[in-house]
Amino acid sequence: MLRELSSAQLVAWGNAWLAGRAGLDDAVSAAERDTGPHVIGAVDGDLPFEAGAPLRSALAKLRSHGLSSFRLCLPVPGDPLGLVGGTELNKDAVDAREAVLMRLDRGKVGLVPHQDRRGSSYVGVAWTPYPAADADPEPVPLPDAEHRLQAAMRESAALFGQVDDISSWGPEVTQALADLRDADRAPTPGLAPGHPQRAHRLAAQADRLAVVVRLADDDEGRGLSSAQMQSRREALRVLDSAVRRARVAAYGAAAD
Repeated sequence: MLRELSSAQLVAWGNAWLAGRAGLDDAVSAAERDTGPHVIGAVDGDLPFEAGAPLRSALAKLRSHGLSSFRLCLPVPGDPLGLVGGTELNKDAVDAREAVLMRLDRGKVGLVPHQDRRGSSYVGVAWTPYPAADADPEPVPLPDAEHRLQAAMRESAALFGQVDDISSWGPEVTQALADLRDADRAPTPGLAPGHPQRAHRLAAQADRLAVVVRLADDDEGRGLSSAQMQSRREALRVLDSAVRRARVAAYGAAAD
């Protein structure tokens, strides 16, 4: 699983490119900003991709195939958020916890990112393409995602309170929580021109809260009872679900 959401940035900036609000180079640079060069990975079946092609040339080629939108998928086991099928795409996307759906004139295709390591120094991302069912994912409206995120923060705070003081988990979690206070004022680097201000605010808050979820999930919880560990797991599940929906809504807002 990639630490940076390449899919989210490709969706946000890809839709801005399609709408004429950003250049193709801008979209690719945003996707590659924190993860290195992006290429197309192995290609099976009759799909309009060439294995090993740079992301930029692959996207340019897709315009001739009617590329009209990008959609973000952030699935986990038991919650295929954003996915529409088929089976291979869904399985790989759940394993990666992210994917991109693209609409072409022939239907939908999916791209799943994986870390691409070559030798001792090269690190990038390889996107594996899959055919996708020609259906629309369940919409995640911005207001609903924002409301759910706020409710999840309250519910998880109560659950964490049954465990211990979350600040005792270490300086990284404490700093991540402190950063949440500035989320409404600090823009997220992932959103592109054309997104409403509400999407910028929601993405910033969700991105920072995602860091809290990841760091807290990495904590082993030494010394906690089984009941305390269950409360912690439930709090993280509630937060993770709301954060993923908030990101899908915010990063995909320009396509709606």
